[in-house]
Amino acid sequence: MIDYITELLRSKGLDGPSVVWISQSIAVSVIVILSIVANFIAKGVILRGVKAIVKKSKYKWDDKFLDRNVFGRLSHIAPALVIYILTPVVLVSASEGSSASELTETLIDYVRRASMIYMLIVAVLAIDSFFNAVIDIYRTFDISKHIPIKSFIQVAKIALYFLGVIFAIALIVGQSPLKLIAGLGAMTAVLMLVFKDPILGFVAGVQLTTNKMVARGDWIEMPKFGVDGDVEEVALTTVKVRNFDNTVSTIPTYALISDSFKNWRGMSESGGRRIKRAINLDIGSIKFCNDEMLDRFSKIQYIADYLDKKRREVAEHNEKKQANDSALANGRRLTNIGTFRAYIEAYLRNQEMITQELTFLVRQLKPTEMGLPIEIYVFCKDKRWVPYEAIQADIFDHLLAVAPEFDLRVFQNPTGSDLRGLVK
Repeated sequence: MIDYITELLRSKGLDGPSVVWISQSIAVSVIVILSIVANFIAKGVILRGVKAIVKKSKYKWDDKFLDRNVFGRLSHIAPALVIYILTPVVLVSASEGSSASELTETLIDYVRRASMIYMLIVAVLAIDSFFNAVIDIYRTFDISKHIPIKSFIQVAKIALYFLGVIFAIALIVGQSPLKLIAGLGAMTAVLMLVFKDPILGFVAGVQLTTNKMVARGDWIEMPKFGVDGDVEEVALTTVKVRNFDNTVSTIPTYALISDSFKNWRGMSESGGRRIKRAINLDIGSIKFCNDEMLDRFSKIQYIADYLDKKRREVAEHNEKKQANDSALANGRRLTNIGTFRAYIEAYLRNQEMITQELTFLVRQLKPTEMGLPIEIYVFCKDKRWVPYEAIQADIFDHLLAVAPEFDLRVFQNPTGSDLRGLVK
């Protein structure tokens, strides 16, 4: 084709060495235009058609391939394939032996290699997306809960990228991939020794990225390395973390795989941040409620309806069982500790910043030498550190202050003032 363009230009009166360069420029422009057209057809027509078919399909597994962008990545092959096929057709010259012809052959070789490398990269990324879609589809089956395949897929991905790099290097240097693999095998021991940290970091990076274990901006805790802060950078060999005291810690990337750490991302992305704290009450202050106490508690708005209902239930139960009122142990009785737990739950139910959609629990823990713990296990809507601490503090400020209203004492070990009181 390039000879045809050259002859056409010469027939129009152009001559000299510049004619060859102009012909080559026009030929290259033709290839570029055709690749753009191929890209438009692949993405604007074929890809849209595939998406429409997948969305109308009654099957769900094909949606996973669409979500993972398998088809979108494959569409990138079209323009590169056009360049690879048309380059020797368009740029080939019948004039053998000339310097222009040799230059053209060199250009054709470079363009075709670049096209093959590009198609190789696209193919590797498309297969990677395919593997991800396979995992998503597999997770829809019950067997996935018992036989996980993600580790096997990860091994396949590592092999995929390894082979992709080998074939890319082979295309660049113009050697057989088998020769490179054989030569690489002889150098494996040396490479492992010299590039130990980068290799470990690369493997860890692949696992961290694939499993989405840590990303920039995540709040992580790793006590072994004194780390408690936000991830600023995940590099090949190190992860940089800015601690909350504004110090910066660097930890080996591989340590995030070999050691345990806590990532608070799940909390940040969830509907609330957990409040889990207990109030220790003096067991000696726990007692049955008498009528005077119940009348006094009934004036508390949050539990007025609760007490009215409970008093009727207790009275009906005791009447049915013919319980003897002469002893408190007979029949059912309300206690100040049970009423206090009901108050805590009602109080928290009326707090706007406490979510009602996640776990909501007020419970007794095992009594200890520190008293009876009443644990609050709820979630705060505001997950930011400072507002969260303020909301938590307000809740416990109120509960600690209101405990005496239920004739309960908050447990505290004897202090110096207590001992002075004994001496007097």
